[in-house]
Amino acid sequence: MVHSLLGRLDARDRALFSRVALDSREVHRSRGVWTVFTHIGGARGSIGVCLAGLLLPAVSIALTFRAFMVLGASHVVVQVVKRVAGRERPSIGMSFHALVRGPDRFSFPSGHACASMAVAAVFAAAFPSFAPLLLVVALIVGASRVVLGAHYPGDVLVGQFIALLTAAIIVRWQ
Repeated sequence: MVHSLLGRLDARDRALFSRVALDSREVHRSRGVWTVFTHIGGARGSIGVCLAGLLLPAVSIALTFRAFMVLGASHVVVQVVKRVAGRERPSIGMSFHALVRGPDRFSFPSGHACASMAVAAVFAAAFPSFAPLLLVVALIVGASRVVLGAHYPGDVLVGQFIALLTAAIIVRWQ
C-alpha cells in the first residue's frame, strides 16, 4: 500500500514537473530571472544573505549565528535524506536537460529550497513585518529549482518543510 502511494505521488510529481519546467530547446526571457533566484538558495547566496544581515543595525551577531545554525542543521538533514532516498534528478530520471547544473546527482529533497527557506524563516521570526517578503522570496527560490529543471516539485516542498521544522526547533530551543 505504501509502495503504491509513493508510486502515485512520484507519477504526479513527474507530471507536474513536465508542465512547469522550461524547455531547454526554447529561448526564455525569464530564464535569467529564475537563475538569479535559484542562486540565492545556493551555498554562496544563503551564506551571503546571513552575513549581509550583519550590515544592518537591527541584526545581531546572535541572530546571524541562529541563522547559520538553522542553515547548517537543515543542510545536514537534507544531505542524509538525499543519500538514503537516492532519487535521481530529472536530468537523469527523465532525460531532461536542466537549465542549471545540479550540485550532485540526488534530487530529493532540494537543498537550495531548504537553504533559502531556512534563512528566511529565521529572519522572518525575528522581523515579522518582513516575513511575507522573506517567505515569498524563499518560495520563488524553490519554484526556480523546478522551472529550471533541477528538481521535482515534491523535492522542493520537502526541502522547505525540513527548513521550517529545523527553524522551529532551533528558534524555540534558543
